[in-house]
Amino acid sequence: MDMREAMFLRHTVRKYIAKTIPQEVVTALDGRIRQNNEAYHLNMQLMTENTDAFNAVLKIVLAKGVHNYIIRAGPDTEALCEKVGYAGADIMLYAQTLGLNTWWVGGTFSRKGVEKHIALLDGQKLLGVLVVGYGQTQGTPHKSKRAEDISAYQGGAPAWFARGVEAVLLAPTALNKQAFTIQGNGNQVMMACDNGAFSGVDLGIGKYHFELGAGKENFTWAE
Repeated sequence: MDMREAMFLRHTVRKYIAKTIPQEVVTALDGRIRQNNEAYHLNMQLMTENTDAFNAVLKIVLAKGVHNYIIRAGPDTEALCEKVGYAGADIMLYAQTLGLNTWWVGGTFSRKGVEKHIALLDGQKLLGVLVVGYGQTQGTPHKSKRAEDISAYQGGAPAWFARGVEAVLLAPTALNKQAFTIQGNGNQVMMACDNGAFSGVDLGIGKYHFELGAGKENFTWAE
């Protein structure tokens, strides 16, 4: 399975079975996390066989069987949210290629429980976790907007633009709002997201998906 195939197959999964992730899979996933940390100057960390990301109530009601997760954090700069969204999307889809299921968690997690396991340096911020593991199911597609609800292209839209928009609509977003605006003109694309406190992270996830669907070689991001 490649990353594009993973994008279509990945769905949010909140309940997991008690199956340990093999060491070779942990090693591969850890390597991908390190690559993204180095590329985007982030502080993300994989936790295995650990349940501290959720409190007792959430473990019963929402996050059953969660024993593995990736802490998402980095320097508290203006660009942090978008970087974490973009890098996290890469890790999320890579996990799918390894046969893992995922759940992007922005708010419903135990901050105190997670902070016990990561050394946040001065000026760093914790933005949430990405649950990984073997799901009870493979999840189901989320309710989605139509391409015309979030995008417009000046003139006849090329196939790569349509593929990019389709990919964005596959991306997880906070509260499933899909609050994107995508505009294309020639090989220039402008993308924005208006989802309140989650806008930056959602924009980073959306941009990664658009690039994967459209192909980076076909367009450039407008300044």
